[in-house]
Amino acid sequence: MKIINAVILFAISSVMLSAQGDYFQLRSEFTKPVDTPVLTQDAVPAPKKSGAKAVLYSLLLPGMGELYADGFDQGRYSLIAEGGLWLTYFSFQQYGSWIQHDARNFAISHAGASISGKNDRYFVDLGNFNDTYEYNEKQLRDRELDKVYDPNGGYYWKWDSDLNRREYRAMRVSSERVLNNSQFIIATIVVNRIISAINAARLVREYNSRTNDELGSWRLESSPMSTGLKPDGMKLSLIHSF
Repeated sequence: MKIINAVILFAISSVMLSAQGDYFQLRSEFTKPVDTPVLTQDAVPAPKKSGAKAVLYSLLLPGMGELYADGFDQGRYSLIAEGGLWLTYFSFQQYGSWIQHDARNFAISHAGASISGKNDRYFVDLGNFNDTYEYNEKQLRDRELDKVYDPNGGYYWKWDSDLNRREYRAMRVSSERVLNNSQFIIATIVVNRIISAINAARLVREYNSRTNDELGSWRLESSPMSTGLKPDGMKLSLIHSF
């Protein structure tokens, strides 16, 4: 009988020890800290670029919009073109002014013309007529009385030869051509800036798209928080997937 009681007591003790072990294992599972992703500084979303800023920068100075969009390897060509165009513009302006100055001094020497205070129309007429009287006769025949010059009012000229008159006219036309070409350079500068702005906007779009791909996707997940068998809260985790 004592032997049977001892066996029963041993069996009960084994069951209690097993149950206690299962209890501590279950408790450890509940109290085990939940692994949650930690956001590091590298995972912070990078700010996106502004397309409007890139366009504005390129309109102000070609290449700067591309630099803002991390694409200066392309924008440098617009910047170089801008510098070359401005250099060409000022060269044309200077050269045209030199020819114009020489032509007017030539008219003073060979036609006795007074150039002070005269408009562009006067210098055109100066090269088309041998003297003031020939010009006035033409205007009177055409009944353009308002275009008649007063020879005694500083509008008298008389070329010493027809050859010199034609030479002056050629110089005047050449100066106008050069000065007009400089205006086309200004138009080209505007076009260069517009092209740079369009390219900068494209690079910003590519940059933002590339940034989104590198950052991946973000999502929220919930998990229970507990210090024992009974959960005492919920934990929200921000998950970043690449």
